[in-house]
Amino acid sequence: MACVTDTRTSDTSRSPEYRLAQVAVGGLRQELFDDAFAYRPLPRVDTGGGGLRFVPRRIRPYTGYVPHAVVGALALIVLSIGLDRVDGGPASALYVFASPVIVLMTLIRPVLAFWASLASVPFLGVLSGFEDGWPWAANVFAAHVVVLAVTAARTRPRTAGWMWLVTAAYALLAEMLLGVGRSSNTLPLLFTSALALLAVTVVQVRRQARQEVTAERTVTAEERSKRTVLEERTTIARELHDVVAHHMSVVAIQAEAAPYRVENPPPELEQAFRTIRENAVAALTELRRILGVVRAEDYEAPDAPQPTLADLDALVENVRAAGLGVEKTVTGAVRELPQGVELSAYRIVQEALSNVLRHAPGAVAKVEVSHVLGGLGLRIVNGPPRGTVKPSPGAGHGITGMRERVTMLGGEMTAEPTADGGYEVTAFVPVSREEAPE
Repeated sequence: MACVTDTRTSDTSRSPEYRLAQVAVGGLRQELFDDAFAYRPLPRVDTGGGGLRFVPRRIRPYTGYVPHAVVGALALIVLSIGLDRVDGGPASALYVFASPVIVLMTLIRPVLAFWASLASVPFLGVLSGFEDGWPWAANVFAAHVVVLAVTAARTRPRTAGWMWLVTAAYALLAEMLLGVGRSSNTLPLLFTSALALLAVTVVQVRRQARQEVTAERTVTAEERSKRTVLEERTTIARELHDVVAHHMSVVAIQAEAAPYRVENPPPELEQAFRTIRENAVAALTELRRILGVVRAEDYEAPDAPQPTLADLDALVENVRAAGLGVEKTVTGAVRELPQGVELSAYRIVQEALSNVLRHAPGAVAKVEVSHVLGGLGLRIVNGPPRGTVKPSPGAGHGITGMRERVTMLGGEMTAEPTADGGYEVTAFVPVSREEAPE
């Protein structure tokens, strides 16, 4: 049996210094070499945020180009610094206009503009005769600081650090090779550019932090909304368990008693009823298991039957005793509805009146129950509050729970403020003839 030896060198065998240098070189290549020629036009800013929202609407669409105008103004300043070198020759024209063009290049290719600015230093210095400073001529000095700041603002904070280090390395190399006996302005450039990059980086980091906080808040709000919906659905499932369990118990009892109502029933009929009873008992067992999954730790099964529309009068009296004026109206031909529909309708009215007590103290509420052809209509409306509205200790699940109940039954619901400062909740739950108990 041949023995295969893995001759690959593991990264763990490298020294920490080597790995650190490898990461550093990789970061430099990624930031300043891989995308050096990438076409990245400066996008417009959002005209609806920040201080721009206070600008008159007529000129607001043009404010999205404010960053472009700022870069253009900086290019004009660089141009004005070099204008005193114009003597009519092509060399002086190149000296004057090269730096502003490099500044404008940051609008479309920021990293390439940095390299172009750095590469132009010796050529423009020779054209100026190094009379404006060595190795950085006056307009080259200003242009390079502007290019560093704009490029840093358009990339990442790490790029700003790499650009400053490359600039410092270039200046050090120029000092060692050509700087003998010359008065250098490298330290002022490095100091000025460091301040500019620091300011840009602080603003950039703050903006990124604000964006991350906004994103986290959005995610948190979405998760809270999903959790609220799940909690309400769990509550509804627990409440409907008793309703479904009652029907399944009736099916099991009737299936067991049916063969005794017929004298000498055939074996096939007895077997059919026996199968129905077994399936009903199995369904009851599964219901209890499901309830155990969705039951909270502090959940206690209710001792009394689940409420129905017949219990609305008692609910209204309790709310009146709490200090809320309530008027109840029932229209249409009152008929018995499925237990699930009556339970959900009762809970919707209960939650709506509870919201009135919390958010509109002193208001008058109206409850309308409409038995119409094809379903049940509910309308709970209240006027504006007449007392001091205190902060509600609730979790804000009321509207969500009502919507979940109506959606579960295939109905429609609206909840919105009224013109007089009150609030209105309307719901319609369809009920077919097949669903209505006889």
